[in-house]
This record gives sequence, C-alpha cells and structure tokens, in this order.
Amino acid sequence: MNLLNHAARVASKLAPAGLFVALLLSGCMSLPLPQHTPTLALPMQLHVQREQADQRQDWLLVIQQEDAGLRWSLMDPLGIPLARQRLQDGHWHADGLLPPNPQARELFAALLFALTPPTELAHNYPQANSEADVRILGQRWQVQYTRPQVFRIDMKDDLHYTITPLNAEGAP
Repeated sequence: MNLLNHAARVASKLAPAGLFVALLLSGCMSLPLPQHTPTLALPMQLHVQREQADQRQDWLLVIQQEDAGLRWSLMDPLGIPLARQRLQDGHWHADGLLPPNPQARELFAALLFALTPPTELAHNYPQANSEADVRILGQRWQVQYTRPQVFRIDMKDDLHYTITPLNAEGAP
C-alpha cells in the first residue's frame, strides 16, 4: 500500500497525465473487497452476460485458486482474453500483458461479493444488507438471485450482469 501511495504522490506531480494516474490508482484501491477470501468451489466457469442500454455482450469467466490468491480470466466467446487479474493478500494485481481494465476489476469484485456464501457474508462485508434472494452493498451493487448460482448484478449507469454457471441448464 505504501508503494501505491508513493506512486500516486509521484504521479500527481507530473501534470496532467500524473493526475490521471493518481485518480486511476485511487480508484483501484476503493473497490470493496472481503475481509477474508470467501470459501468458493473452485475452479469455477461462468457465463457472463453484460447489458447496458441496447448493447449485450456474452463472456466467459474462469476463476481459479492459484497459490495464496485467486486468478480471474475474462474471455470473449472465441476465447480471446479481455482481462486477467489476480486477487492476492487483499489487492488486485495484473496478470499477463493485458492493459488495465477497471470495468473488469469492478465486475470481479462484485462477483466476489455475490459468490460469498451467506454464512460468511456478515463477516466479510459488514456493510452489506441481505435478504433471502437479494444482497446490497451501499449504492454500488445489488445482487438478485433467481436460483442457486444464477444471479443478476445491477451497477451504476444502468449496467447489468447476468451470471450463470456454464454447467447450468440453459447456459452456453
């Protein structure tokens, strides 16, 4: 964390690009993450359907355990990588040569929230509100579960993700 703070201070002295980098770094640090990595049945393959306005995109997401962290790999239907990140020690790290993708990182953090088992939710996200089939994390994310492991995440700017396990009935 000290390294990120130092990088943000140095970058802020380099105007105007430095200000952009400082904002980018501070935005990455503000994503809600669990206090402890939740118990997940890994590896996991998910069909991600992104909807915003009149646009719809289908993606494949693979989540794997790797050493002490989680590797997140987002691909288009042809298998072309869109984003790869590792979550280790409570911090996101780039994985591979792909450019930074803040929207994918936000999706990954929201998915971690949505996939956290109900018994671990209060401990990992004390600020979350939860009912039988809905979870809410402030103004940031709302998760609606339609059946086990099938849910919709609503985000700001009328952005929605529908998540389905690849082995579920009706998934691609």
